[in-house]
Amino acid sequence: MEIRLDGKVALVTGAASGIGRATALAFGRCGASVVVADLDEDGARATVDQIERAGARALFVRTDVSKEAQCANLVAAATGAFSRLDIAFNNAGIMTSYGEKLHESTEEDWDRLMAVNLKGMFLCMKHELRQMLGQGEGVIVNTASAVGLVGTANSVIYPTAKHGVVGLTRCAALQYARSGIRINAICPGLVETPITQRMREQEDGFDEKRRNFVPMGRISAPEEIAQAVLWLSSGAASYVSGTSMVVDGGWVGR
Repeated sequence: MEIRLDGKVALVTGAASGIGRATALAFGRCGASVVVADLDEDGARATVDQIERAGARALFVRTDVSKEAQCANLVAAATGAFSRLDIAFNNAGIMTSYGEKLHESTEEDWDRLMAVNLKGMFLCMKHELRQMLGQGEGVIVNTASAVGLVGTANSVIYPTAKHGVVGLTRCAALQYARSGIRINAICPGLVETPITQRMREQEDGFDEKRRNFVPMGRISAPEEIAQAVLWLSSGAASYVSGTSMVVDGGWVGR
């Protein structure tokens, strides 16, 4: 099935690398104009360059999603450049540590992770929804995680934030279901991203352990997650809202 998004405007946060970049490129290939948001200016501008070289329009807006004024500016810049906002992929996220024990965690780690991974979702959605309500339609996809659906002993703060993203997505989907706005979450398992690379550096035998742990026996490519986001963002998913789509090689179902 070929998905086309000609004439649509898509916004992607955390688009400088990994899932965000792969999805921004996928949106561009499908004909959308793409707003690229990140704090990593070099990475984000590289994403914009790749989109433009493929023939689509793109705009970079430096954004710290934990700051409301910057989230508001992001949406204003998107609509100022392209007149509307059809799709928002809220993907920005961080992991400050891996394998931390709750009793050893710091308040600073908690505050930073929650500010970006959960509060950032709330702030972006707040301003995206205001724009979409004025248009009478729109699609939002939030990046949660497979660990936002189950318990895990490897980490505490990051999964807790991702559980919050799942709850935020479900509640918002109910609030705006009759406003022409669909809201869903994507729940990836292990993906080859900078976060996964940092995890690999902190744990001996990381790849072998994960291959044995994931039923499909491998870590996914960012492009595989992007395809799921693309489908949720398209008219092919016109009756899908409030779901948390798991794309994890079978990990949650093991």
